[in-house]
Amino acid sequence: MQLEKPSMKMEPPAGIVLPILAAISFSHLLNDAIQSLIPAIYPIVKDSFHLTFTQVGLITLTFQMTASLLQPVVGFYTDRNPKPFSLAIGMSLTLTGLVSLAFAASFPWLLLSVGLVGLGSAIFHPESSRVAYMASGGRHGFAQAFFQVGGNTGTSIGPLCAALIVAGRGQRNVLWFTLAAIVGIAILFKVGKWYQVHHPRTLGAKKNAFRAHSLGRKRVALSLLILIALIFSKYFYLTSLTSYYTFYLMQKFHVSVAFAQVHLFIFLFAVAAGTLIGGPVGDRFGRKYVIWVSILGVAPFTILLPYVNLFWTSVLTVPIGVILASAFSAILVYAQELVPGKVGMIAGLFFGLAFGIAGIGSAVLGKLADRTSITYVFHVCSYLPLIGLLTGFLPNLEKRVR
Repeated sequence: MQLEKPSMKMEPPAGIVLPILAAISFSHLLNDAIQSLIPAIYPIVKDSFHLTFTQVGLITLTFQMTASLLQPVVGFYTDRNPKPFSLAIGMSLTLTGLVSLAFAASFPWLLLSVGLVGLGSAIFHPESSRVAYMASGGRHGFAQAFFQVGGNTGTSIGPLCAALIVAGRGQRNVLWFTLAAIVGIAILFKVGKWYQVHHPRTLGAKKNAFRAHSLGRKRVALSLLILIALIFSKYFYLTSLTSYYTFYLMQKFHVSVAFAQVHLFIFLFAVAAGTLIGGPVGDRFGRKYVIWVSILGVAPFTILLPYVNLFWTSVLTVPIGVILASAFSAILVYAQELVPGKVGMIAGLFFGLAFGIAGIGSAVLGKLADRTSITYVFHVCSYLPLIGLLTGFLPNLEKRVR
């Protein structure tokens, strides 16, 4: 049966619950802005606590692993036992972690604080992804990209806010970010009320939400493994920039902390802009083609990056951010189509993988930087997008739908 391809117009389709989708996207912005504060204050805590790059990597590892290990568990549990107000509870844990971070007086205390923020994230991402699915009106790629762009916008704003509010003013200024968490709790409580009313109807229709494909279990398992390898490529490379880009600029080009954080903001804003592309384009042309371009297509830019001057470094990070960012929404929705009816579990698994891989990558790259240099790290990571060649082994689900 030949399926009609949906329109590429960016207007939301009939049936989409735009106020809820906007609320969850804005909450994602607040959540990820708070999360991005952690790598943004690395230069501050590194000096005040006299940390090595290895210890900096361990901070990220603690945060990312706390979030990643629990996300699939949360998604699996809430697939079977919906918890409408868990989103507000997760943001409350994030608020607690921020207050603890502002008053942390030792390295173990720092680890505990970022662990609490990670725990809040572990609850937020799979459940908010489910709400985006519920409010999608059938356009899952559009809804997931709309939801995701809020998070990436928040990730880009975080370092800029840190440069304006925290840098040069001390650790206690982290408390200003608790205002974002309080606003997020209020919004997510209202989203929870909508979730509580509408979830039974969505749950009853879940079995018909996806068209069946004709793939066997082994092919589905192989496809999931390929998607995991692509997530590894994407997030291992991204963590080299999000965690160590400021250090790279400061070491290679001798710029100030504030100037380096502005460049990090430019890169992360490019990531936010690119995120919105992947979902709608995937709805129109097929997610496999978006994955092809977004992973493998970025390789020429990443390979060139370590060899250029400061101006071209800033220029190249824009297409790197835009192209690479379009992958996640397409990969996530593709995986959800591979495993119908497991929206929360798949969202938790892939968000968790993204966080876990980023955390492990940060620790590994920090250790490598201590042994060699930040510049060497960027040379090594520049070849990671070539893993995108594995996309050729993914089935084209649009042609297999019955």
